[in-house]
Amino acid sequence: MPRNPTKPDTDSLAMDLDALVGAISQIHEHSAGLAKRAVNLSLTLRNWVIGWYVREYEQNGSDRAAYGEALLERLAQRLEQIGLPSISARYLRLCRQFAVAYPDIRRSLTAKTVPSALPEPIWRSLSAKFDPSGQAPATDTAPSHLLENLTFTHFEQLLALDEPLKRTFYEIECIRGNWSVRALKRQIASLYFERSGLSLDKEKLSAMAHALAETDEPRLSIRDPYIFEFLGLKPHEAVAESDLEQGLLENLQEFLLELGHGFCLEARQKSIVIGDTRVFVDLVFYHRILRCHVLVELKVDEFRHEHIGQLNTYVAWYRKHMMREGDNPPVGLLLCTGKDHALVEYALSGMNQPLFVSKYQLELPSREELQQFIDKKRKEVSGEV
Repeated sequence: MPRNPTKPDTDSLAMDLDALVGAISQIHEHSAGLAKRAVNLSLTLRNWVIGWYVREYEQNGSDRAAYGEALLERLAQRLEQIGLPSISARYLRLCRQFAVAYPDIRRSLTAKTVPSALPEPIWRSLSAKFDPSGQAPATDTAPSHLLENLTFTHFEQLLALDEPLKRTFYEIECIRGNWSVRALKRQIASLYFERSGLSLDKEKLSAMAHALAETDEPRLSIRDPYIFEFLGLKPHEAVAESDLEQGLLENLQEFLLELGHGFCLEARQKSIVIGDTRVFVDLVFYHRILRCHVLVELKVDEFRHEHIGQLNTYVAWYRKHMMREGDNPPVGLLLCTGKDHALVEYALSGMNQPLFVSKYQLELPSREELQQFIDKKRKEVSGEV
């Protein structure tokens, strides 16, 4: 009989230090895996039930006609009023799509471990009212197997696939290879399904795909935006990639605010959705004198061309969605820091007014000033002399 990792083995208490390290590591990984599965299961079930309730209301709600196509927008506003700002209209559509595409998840709710994740009234409601008629064809993969192995972020990628056979293919391959979300996105983008259909040696292609795919870790992926929103964490608590980056951002934030040139901090690790992708802007300021947003991206890395492309995308998004009457176009500030030097680049979105460009050059810190500051703080934070 296999040993239970949560129960100490009293026969092996006379252990050396290596054995002690191994035992603690084992119980840590086991417990972390349990925590991750519990959070993922609760979040995924919550979203499925939200989607089921939305669909139920659309079909049978007594006052549904009063809202029409504006239902989800109105619902999102009401949820924000009671303290649930992360459940947007887009999120509600995704949950509804999830419930429709995976009706058989209802069957997994009969398992003993699942009802405890749902309040008793909701559990009774689902058991009494659920009617699968008119739903989309069920997936070929066992619902319990899907819930145990895939996060909701995995499901979001799968829901973008309209063809049920293709979706089932990626479900199976993702579970087989324990793929991370990034690996699943890469395999879909590389047309793995289509290439497999054309391949004469499917086993060889599968082996190659799995050998190169990034696997998921047993630890809770706190960078998953759905996870930290579900747990009520602040973005900057969940998203900072390293102690070095965290320390640099804190110093940079104070530095810009202390310049006294009109910087007002609006957000840190600002979450925005571009298309179907959620991204985070490190620091967002509004400059009172320039009357524009200043977006700051810090890369604890050498400069790469994709960095400026990423920042330009953020600046363009802010220009389209966040500019108000009287505002000037937003400005992007990219700070890259390698081991031996810092690099500063500005990104301008649609700035074709020479007078404004000259003014922004006077009001914002110079490249040289920022490079010296970043290089100095990087050495302080990392403990270099």
